[in-house]
Amino acid sequence: MPAAAQATRSPRIREKRRRRRDEILRSALRAFREKGYHATTLDDIAARLGVHKTALYHYFSDKESILYACHRESLAEVARLMKEARDRYDGAADRLAFLVREHVRVMTDTLEGSPLAFEVTALTPAHQAEVIALRDRYERELRRLVAQGMKSGEFRRIDPKTAVFAILGAINWIARWYRPEGSLSAPQLGSAFAAHLVGGLTSHAR
Repeated sequence: MPAAAQATRSPRIREKRRRRRDEILRSALRAFREKGYHATTLDDIAARLGVHKTALYHYFSDKESILYACHRESLAEVARLMKEARDRYDGAADRLAFLVREHVRVMTDTLEGSPLAFEVTALTPAHQAEVIALRDRYERELRRLVAQGMKSGEFRRIDPKTAVFAILGAINWIARWYRPEGSLSAPQLGSAFAAHLVGGLTSHAR
């Protein structure tokens, strides 16, 4: 095997490339938050890393592929959290509260407050369809949790679809006002959202 191929496959090189890729995504998310996706250029993203934009082409073909990767990684994290909620908690209310807290963390930490939920239409049709399908799967899981909570008596009788739309709308809107340098930390914000959004569904709520 050629030496170049061996180097490409070495764990050290792969780890270095993974870290660099993560740095590009982080820089892109900050730029998207501050300037908006459409106003952000590859030069803006590269400047944050102190490199020329041609360096980005070793990892991503264009700006849309960066946006797609951001969506994919955030949705993969949400899918992992759904499994963790099922493994860690028995009750619907506890599962839902965990998912709300962690979804807020994804919005504020993983996505750095970047409004990706509002930029799905910027993706290519194929990427858009994939992202929407994964997002819809998460929404269905939340609806099932609300329905389970109603059945078990944890939640009062409500329309699960409306309840989930209200929860997701509130969390997604964080991107419009959240700033990492603000007074509330991500855990504090997550706990507050869980208290309001899940607490409002409980059977003893007025």
